[in-house]
Formats: sequence, structure tokens, C-alpha cells
Amino acid sequence: MPAGLDAIFRPRSVAVVGASRQPATIGREVIHNLLGFEFSGKVFPVNPKAAVIHSMKCYRSVTDIPDEVDLAVIVVPREQVLRAVGQCARKGVRGLIVITAGFRESGPAGAKIEARLFRMVRAHGMRMVGPNCMGVINTDPEIRLNASFAAARPERGEAAFVSQSGALGEAILANAKDLGLGISMFVSMGNKTDVSGNDLLEYWATEPSVRVILMYLESFGNPRRFTEIARRITRKKPIITVKSGRTEAGARAAVSHTGSLAAGDTATDSLLQQCGVLRVSTMEEMFTVAPAFAMQPIPTGPRVGIVTNAGGPGILATDAAVALGLTLPEFSPRTRRGLRKVLPREATLGNPVDLIASATPERFERALRLVCRDPGLDSVIAIFVSPITVDARAMAEAIVRGASRAGKPVVVVFMSKAASAEGTRILRAAGLPVYLYPEEAATALGAMNTWRGLRDRPTGRIPKFRVHAARARRVLERAWRAGRELLTGEEVEALLRAYGFRLAPSRIVKTAAEAIDFAQSTGYPVVLKAQSRRIVHKSDVGGVKVDLRTADDVWKAFRELQVLRRRAPDLRILAQKMIRGGRELILGMTTDARFGPVVLCGMGGIHVEVMRDTALRVHPLTDAGARQMIRSLRGWPLLEGVRGEKPVAVAAMEDALLRLSQMITEQDLLRELDINPFIVTPDPAGCRVVDARVRIGAGR
Repeated sequence: MPAGLDAIFRPRSVAVVGASRQPATIGREVIHNLLGFEFSGKVFPVNPKAAVIHSMKCYRSVTDIPDEVDLAVIVVPREQVLRAVGQCARKGVRGLIVITAGFRESGPAGAKIEARLFRMVRAHGMRMVGPNCMGVINTDPEIRLNASFAAARPERGEAAFVSQSGALGEAILANAKDLGLGISMFVSMGNKTDVSGNDLLEYWATEPSVRVILMYLESFGNPRRFTEIARRITRKKPIITVKSGRTEAGARAAVSHTGSLAAGDTATDSLLQQCGVLRVSTMEEMFTVAPAFAMQPIPTGPRVGIVTNAGGPGILATDAAVALGLTLPEFSPRTRRGLRKVLPREATLGNPVDLIASATPERFERALRLVCRDPGLDSVIAIFVSPITVDARAMAEAIVRGASRAGKPVVVVFMSKAASAEGTRILRAAGLPVYLYPEEAATALGAMNTWRGLRDRPTGRIPKFRVHAARARRVLERAWRAGRELLTGEEVEALLRAYGFRLAPSRIVKTAAEAIDFAQSTGYPVVLKAQSRRIVHKSDVGGVKVDLRTADDVWKAFRELQVLRRRAPDLRILAQKMIRGGRELILGMTTDARFGPVVLCGMGGIHVEVMRDTALRVHPLTDAGARQMIRSLRGWPLLEGVRGEKPVAVAAMEDALLRLSQMITEQDLLRELDINPFIVTPDPAGCRVVDARVRIGAGR
């Protein structure tokens, strides 16, 4: 657990430096919230120009306070922050919340002050949230800390929420209250100068009052540390995040297909998925799924049952559930027999079960109880459309009784908001998430099922192959000392062979006669390829001649490739045995500025960037991760074998990915690498690297 965060979340005393009596000022609102939220400790206003604030004695400086101070909330102008923090250090304050803005977000001058602030905080062993933040809230009844200037006051609950945006903080708290989402702790991080999202994750990992962690992130401070922490936490607690910045540019600068495919937001998605973190697209979606995670148990599978008093909403829920990967199995014979006794003849006994509009609270309760007890279901959606003749309050109470002791998640749809406010209150008080539309309920259960799959995946192990790492290192170092970033074809071949990759037989040929001799010695058909440092993508310039079956074909292709010498004086021509049959894959790596090396696999060939059927993982790769990557491809059915075709050697694909991962670990000069295509066949011995490209660099 990060040291010192108890001083921020569980202080016994709080000083507000910059407290004010002036309306509509942050200094006044922080004091007002501490008192209005009934903070359990002592509150000390600090302002040299006031004697009394909120009927409390005001102190000129933190150092004048006679009692110990655990936490100081700083709301003075930027120019006074360093002086105030210095006084806190002399007083022995252990926790700081610096709400004041105007630091690095405002330009170089602010950044310099922020750097001095950070050094001061670290030098005196303090912990700090901010600067440029909205504050911190802890709803624990023993603490009741609201050290923020938020207008909304959250209800007690089991969700911890961290926001990197102070501007979103108010909306987050207001929406949480409107949706009945109780908050355990809330932090607006601001500039994350000291306390980071990673620190908060570690703190909440063992916090018993936190059941689900919600995050709004604009950037990762230390992605590799985030990976380690999140992997550990998500085995026990869900982490749900909205990560902004999905449209980041960068693909245009990539030399390799892998670099292009991994650019932008793809690496972020892969990192979060690897860590078991559930990423949602919008804040709206987060507030849709969060109440279910906070109030209900995680389903043990994808099977959902639906109980409704209106056919249309039941169909909408069904369509949404199936689209999200959930299933609607038939009820068990026992459940159907029980429903037949409860329901009128007009009602349907299938899943979803339609109780029809005349359903009374008693009928809804009995039917819901039967469905909740069905052993073939993992979760239940109860849908109530409020007719004029039915009291929404009575129906809510019936649903609560019917869902009690379900032992599985139950979510409720109340489709008459104006008429059912009291019913909604009753349901939420009983711990049942309430939605206005069926699709929202299905989205919540779909998210829970997705997270369960992430949580329960095997982590696997990192195998170790016997390779010639030193030989490979010499190849890379010679190229680097020669001042080259791109390896030659011979260097790429040597590198791959050192790590046990099988390559298609090939030879550099200087004349058409040599090319014909190669073809006759290895057997037709063959391929001729142009090689040059000035040609990155050979197919784009007509630099690949395939399926050459005769000596005349080879002679003609060789002459055509010679034309490229005009643009590439260093042109060389590679003759290669053509590998027939099998499927074309791409394997690769690139270096992400935030996450370091990432590994890619996908359906390959010249159209790889058009099809974009790829999977990405942050290095290093485990054997389980390699299996998951391959099976996540849309083209996986082609690899399994379709229309009577034999499946390809999937084990050889996994082996190649893991060898690539080991190469990345051991060769820190690697920057980008494409193996495209990597031909996979039903026979493992027939799997071959046909083409590859490698870029090197320093400082990974």
C-alpha cells in the first residue's frame, strides 16, 4: 500500500489554507463541504486576513495551529503555494491536496513552479494530490471527509472513482447520485504530480469498502507499473475505465506494417485487455455498467433469463443481450412447470417470459423468483412497463422480494420514469440496479460477463527457447555501428535463423542465369524480389514477381525488376522458393512510446493494413497470451479449417510468436520487425518465413 495515503483519505484533522468567507469562492466551498458532510475530525481554517470563518477560529498560518494537522487543503493563489507547503512541512503535515491551478497546464513558468513543488513534497516525506484538482472524498461513516469544492454530495457506496479531469468531477458525482451509484472514495488527481492513478489502485486494492474501481484517464504516468498493479487487482476487483485519446495519430511515420497497425489507440486497448481492465467508450457507458458491478455479484456465465410484462421490451433486451455475447437458454422443466401454475394462459413460458400487461405484483414476484432459481441461468433481467392500473411502488416491492436470495445478478428495467420514482428508490435501496431502457440492462450484464472472461483467463508462463542470442546480437550491433537502421536481407535472415525460425530457401542472384539455376536446383515455382534500402514496401513498386514456373518466366521477371535500379541504385534481387498452400500471417513488433515493445499477429499478406485483422499484446508474451492472440482473430475459423480443409499447425504459430517475444527481450536494439508473410500449413515442418523487415535503434 502506498505510504502516506491514509493522511489524505483518513485524516484526524484538516487545515484549509486559503479558507474564505466570500461567497462563490473555492476557499469557502471547501470549508462548507467539510462541515456539511460532517467530517469526523477537526477543521482549521487558515487565512491571515480573517479572525473567524464559519464561526471557527481562523489561523494566520498552519504553523500557528496548536494541534497536529494530518491533511492540508491548499487553495491559495499559485504564487503563495510554495510558501504554504513549506509551512505545512515545518508543521509536520503528512498529506496535501493542492486545488490551486496554474501549474504545468498553464505553460513553462507554471511547470517550473510545479517541479519545485514536487521536490519540496518529496524532500519532506509528504504525499500530495494535485495540483489543479477538485479534491478528495471519503464517505466512510467513521471519516466523512469531503475535502473538495464539489456541489454534489455522493451517497455512501462501494465504488471508488478517480478522475484525471477536475472539470468532469462535478458531473461524475452528480450523475452517480442521480443513478443511485454509491461512492466509497473519490479523487480528482489533477496534474498527478505526486499521487498517481497507480498509487490509488494500490491503495484501493486492499480497501474493504471498495468493490469496483472506476477511472477516467487522459494519460498513463507509468504504463508498465500500471500493468503490474492492474493484473493483480483485476483477479479480485473489477477496474472499469474511460481512457480518452482514441484518435492519436502516428501510423504515417511507421516503417513496418506492425508499426502502422499498432499506432494510435490500439496499444492502449491491448494493454487494458491484458491487464483485465474493462474499457468503456464513454462516461455514459461507464455509468450504465458501474451500478451493476457495485451492487450485484459477477455472473458465473453468459446465460441470462428475462422476465417482462411487455413483449416489445423483452425483444429489445433479447436482441441487445445476444449482440453482446450473452445467451438466452430455455428454462428448465421445473421452472416451466412452476410458471405454468403461476401465469395465465395468454402468457408465454419461453425465455423471455412475458407475463402480459395485466400482471399483478404478486404474479411478477412469483415468476421472478422461479426464474432466479433456475440453475441454468447466470443472471436475470426484470422488465416492468408501468400500466395505469398497477402501482409502481407495489411492483418494486414485489421485484425486491422476487429477487431476494437469487445468488446471481439481477438488474431491473423500469420504463415509466415519471410514474415510478418511488419504485426506483425502493429497488436501489435493495441493491438492485435500475435502468430506463432494456438495452442498458443488457449492456450492464454484457460488461460483467466480459470482465468475468478477462478475470478468469489463464495467465500462462513465459517459455525459454535454446537460441543463439549472442550471434543475433552481433548481427544487430554490426549494422548499428555501420550507421544503418534497416537490416539487409542477409542480416534479417541471420537474425531469424538465430532464433529458430524456418525460412523459405532463397539466394541473392546477380544475373538471370543465376536466378534460373536457383529455380532449377530448388524446383519451380519460385519468386523474385527486389531488395534495397530505398524500397520499404516491395509490392507497392512492383518489386515482387510470384509463381514463376519456367525459365522464361524467371528471365522475364528478372529483366523487369532491373528497371527498379533507376530509383534504387543498391538494388539486389532475391530468388526464393515459392511456398505453396497454407495461410499467410503477419508476426511483428514495434516500440510504443508509452508501453515499450508490443507484439502483433494477424492475417497477413499485401492487404494486411486494409483487412486490419490483427491482435496486439504488450511484451512480454506468455504461452496463454499467444494462444489468445491467435484465437481472437476474425480469420481464426480459416486457420481451424473450413469446407473440409485441414487446420493449420497452430502450435507452430504459437511457437513463432513466443520466439519473437524472447528475441525482443534479449535484443534491445530491435525497434520494428515484420514477418510478413509467415506461411502456416497443416504440416508444422512446412511453416516458413517468406519475407521480413527489421529496423533497429538505441534507447528502448
